[in-house]
Amino acid sequence: MDLQLIRTPYPKGVNGTLLFKGVELCKTIELPWLGNTPRISCIPEGTYVLRKRCSLKFKWHFEVVAVPGRKDILIHPANHAALELKGCIAPVLQHTGEGKGSSSRIALERLKDRLYPLLDQGYEIRLIIKNKLS
Repeated sequence: MDLQLIRTPYPKGVNGTLLFKGVELCKTIELPWLGNTPRISCIPEGTYVLRKRCSLKFKWHFEVVAVPGRKDILIHPANHAALELKGCIAPVLQHTGEGKGSSSRIALERLKDRLYPLLDQGYEIRLIIKNKLS
């Protein structure tokens, strides 16, 4: 099963829309593109597999698997990419600026409600990331 993340890059951050079967699940925010440099750049366009992950810091969230040249790329809550992300993706309900959004925890819960049952049933969920011009 495929998710599509359609991103618009800006100088201060990347705003995206996450779609499943053509229906918007939420918006996303990321750091700006800085050559895929770990911890300061968004990840490259491409196709990645998602899996469930749990940590003390973020509790249950998602991991984006096998990003070239990167590790520990997560989908976790954050409302301000520059202050809260280190190369990860944050779901938000709405964009409030470049790399900024609101209601990230609610957006993550909605993603988990929609996608965790599919993962639990054994489906592979692929995240297809594409940029559009700003």
